[in-house]
Amino acid sequence: MYRILSLFCALTCSAFAGDLQLTLPPVVYATPDVPMSIYHDNIVLTETPEAYRFEFTCKLGKNEERRWTLTPSDADVGDHPIAITVKDAGGKVLEQGKTTLHISPRKSISSKPLRLLIVGDSLTNASFYPNEIARLLALPGNPKATLLGTHKPAGVKPGVAHEGYGGWKWSDFLTKFAPETPGVAAGPVARKATSPFIFPAADGKTGAFDLQRYFKEHCDGQQPDVVTFLLGINDCFGADPNNPDAKINEVLDNADKLLAAFHKAVPNAKLAVGLTTPPNARQEGFTANYKDKYPRWGWKRIQHRIVQLMLKRLSNREKDGIFIVPTELNLDPVDGYPNNNGVHPNPVGYAQIGASFYSWMKSKL
Repeated sequence: MYRILSLFCALTCSAFAGDLQLTLPPVVYATPDVPMSIYHDNIVLTETPEAYRFEFTCKLGKNEERRWTLTPSDADVGDHPIAITVKDAGGKVLEQGKTTLHISPRKSISSKPLRLLIVGDSLTNASFYPNEIARLLALPGNPKATLLGTHKPAGVKPGVAHEGYGGWKWSDFLTKFAPETPGVAAGPVARKATSPFIFPAADGKTGAFDLQRYFKEHCDGQQPDVVTFLLGINDCFGADPNNPDAKINEVLDNADKLLAAFHKAVPNAKLAVGLTTPPNARQEGFTANYKDKYPRWGWKRIQHRIVQLMLKRLSNREKDGIFIVPTELNLDPVDGYPNNNGVHPNPVGYAQIGASFYSWMKSKL
């Protein structure tokens, strides 16, 4: 039944035609005692979400001023339809959409140890959400988890590692090669210049993408069961808000290449793609970071469109090992950000990203 609901929602849930462009993923994931929310501002394209009425129909949760939210209990495990209606101030229906809330059991069915690799940009490099994933995976009812990776910046907790680097794009993990230290072309020493998945050829001047070598040399020969990806923020800065599709499709072509390379190297691994996260709701965050070069509304338009095209291109790709994680829904665009940053959350926002990845993982364990 869950697979049927997922397929149905992937085909029908995202309503792109209206002015507000109500955009929903096919499935929203949750787990007992882990708070989960859908923030109104994150599902529509408008500068003034407060000017509209958002109505949620679901037997669980509650709709608040800026979000629909719930903290599930064990009794809530299962699939629950959610219908969303957006109205103007006068009560006129503007857009409608549906998705499915999937709540996983607290105790995982599988006891097989989990090997997890986390890939991303500066949001991953900050290490808050990888730490939160590790904390949640350590709760009772989960299998023993090992986090793979070469990068262990100052912020990681014991046992946490990842491949997250500030400013990186999808393409960088495929092509970035410029070793700064002789004989070192991958891992933390070369992380500023070279993809951790690229190794030098015999001449030392060119590199080759080699995931099997990466797993052998940097992960003690362990291949991942799950690989999470959270990328796209840096790609958004290169798009035109008025005509973003050409750039976004180029970005997603690179995403397809990286995902295909992982699927070929580890065909049984689940590749979890987090939908590109929304921006700070406050323009002042963008002013502090970028002055007037990147206004918040332009960036929001690009981010909303990349989510739409990611849903279009990556839905129903389980045969390729690809799964969508709605990381864009559960991130509070106000209280999940500091006042002075446009795209990097505060610890509250990072924890919400970690919870989204964790609840998706629980559905697959």
